[in-house]
This record gives sequence, structure tokens and C-alpha cells, in this order.
Amino acid sequence: MARRTARPAATHTAILAPLRDICDQCGKRLWVAYHRARTVTTLQGLWHLTLVVRQCPNPACARYHMRYLPEEEGRWALPHGEFGLDVIAAIGAWRFVEHRSVPEMHQRLVAQGMTISEREVTHLMQRYEELVAVHVGNHERLQQRLRDQKRVLLAIDGLQPDVGHEVLWVIRDCLSGEILLARPLLSSTQGDLTALLKEVKAALPVPVEGIISDGQETIRSAVAFVFPNVPHQLCQFHYLRDATQPLYEADRHAKTQLKKHIRGVRPIERALEERSDAQTQAIRDYCLAVRSALTDDGRAPLEGSGIKLHTRLQQITDSISRVAEKRGSRRH
Repeated sequence: MARRTARPAATHTAILAPLRDICDQCGKRLWVAYHRARTVTTLQGLWHLTLVVRQCPNPACARYHMRYLPEEEGRWALPHGEFGLDVIAAIGAWRFVEHRSVPEMHQRLVAQGMTISEREVTHLMQRYEELVAVHVGNHERLQQRLRDQKRVLLAIDGLQPDVGHEVLWVIRDCLSGEILLARPLLSSTQGDLTALLKEVKAALPVPVEGIISDGQETIRSAVAFVFPNVPHQLCQFHYLRDATQPLYEADRHAKTQLKKHIRGVRPIERALEERSDAQTQAIRDYCLAVRSALTDDGRAPLEGSGIKLHTRLQQITDSISRVAEKRGSRRH
């Protein structure tokens, strides 16, 4: 879609030139052929880049009139891209680490003074996914990194978005954090997992010195078949989750009981709809704090949601008590 509004004026300028000024083929000094302008939006502002393009002037050279572009251009943005790589990286982090929606990411970028549409945010998120796919699929880079560390520790786990759907099995190296294999399977039989482990084993340039997984029987059997002499340890998260299961159930029951005592927030908010004084705004803030506490879950196995709810409600209660004490002291 064509741009409907003019792009703002650039607030920063930079000149990019090729690192080489001598032709690799004939040794002659390269001439400046022309300058090219490019505008890139980064998290630091709008940049106007002047690209110096050089070429060999020697007609007898095999690289005669071949263009030498600035190597640094690739550090700023993708080819023909209007937004910098730092913007793409930020959107990827917000989406896949903080789980932000496209409107939320768009609002954050606009708040930083950036002119961008929600559709462009979606496109940049797709570019991020493509860059990650290229990075993960670079087998030469992966092989060299594994050779440098001389060993791997495999982590095996299956991710199922919903019951009845395919299970995405991921095998990664714990030392480097690299994903070695990711593949969806309709079933999780020992034979299927054995085939995946054999594929990973055949592609590894270094030995496997340890394996971590949950206690699923098919995984344990497949690991014992493919890596019979390699130590196999249960995942610490699953171990702690199983060990704290009684505490988790008690915490969940406590949270349910706490929620029964927190009733009537909505009627209070409705009663304040026609008022706009400072005291009313403070009450609305307290109601919002209670709502936030009720919807904020903990993270098993060590961060119980019931304990977290009790702590936040206690903080709200203490805050209300302090306000009441201050109002009482003012009256005296």
C-alpha cells in the first residue's frame, strides 16, 4: 500500500563507504561511481544514509565497472527495508519473549516517536521469523560452534498446543542453546522418537555427554536404545513440579478461598461512574489493583499463585490502612 503521509525529515545523518579502495583483481585504486541515498528508521531516530559506491576504472580488469557497495549497509537494515534491524529485533523480543500483541507493539513504537502502521509491525514480525529460520538453518555455523565446544548435552521435550493436535518435538543443545531438530509428529511412540534421536546423532560432529528430558516412558526407552551409555537425567523443572505437587494443590485451593472473599469490585466501580474527584480516582485505582491481583497467576513449581495473590492483597490492604491513618491524623 502506498504511503498516505509524507515521511518526517531525518534527524540523523551518516556516510557509509566501502572498506576497500583498491581493486582486488588488478590493484588499481577504485573510483567513486556515484552516491546513493537511503532513509532508515531505527529506535534512535530517522537516519539519512549516504552510500558511497565505488568501481574499478581499469578496462582491462575482469572486475571493470563492477560496483563495490558499503559493507556496513547490511548492519543497518535489510535490503530495500525502511526500518532498522534493531526495530526488527525489538519486535521479535516483545512478541516471543513478552508475548505482546501487534497493537501493543505498535503503541510502544509510536510512544517512542516512530511513524509506523500496525500492518508494518506485522511485516517486521514476519521478517524476524525469517531471520531466525535462516539463523537456525545455517548448518555450517552450527557444526562449527559444536566443534568448538567439543561436546553437547541434549534436551528433549514435546510441545502440544492442544489435545488432539500434533506434538512439536524439540531437541536442543543445553550448552550452546542451539536447536538441533524441531519436528511435529502425530504420534509419540518409541519408534518415532528413536528415529528423531538417530537423525540428531548422525548429524552431530561431537559426542553426546548427557541427556535431559521428562520422565515419559517413550522418551526414556528411545534414549536408552539410541544412547545406551550416555547419562540420562530427568529435567529439574519436571522433578520439582512433581515433588511440589501437593503444595501446588494446596496453594490453588487457598487461592480459590481467597477469591471468595474478594467480591463486589464491579458494583463499587459502577457507583463511581458519575464522579471524577481525586478521592474517586484513588478508589478506582484500588479496584484496578484488586482486579490485577486476581488475574495475575504464579509460576509453578516455586512461585505459588495463591501465595502471590495473598501477598498482593495484603499490600493493597496495608496501603488502604495507611491512607485511613493519614486522613484520621488530618482530622485531629
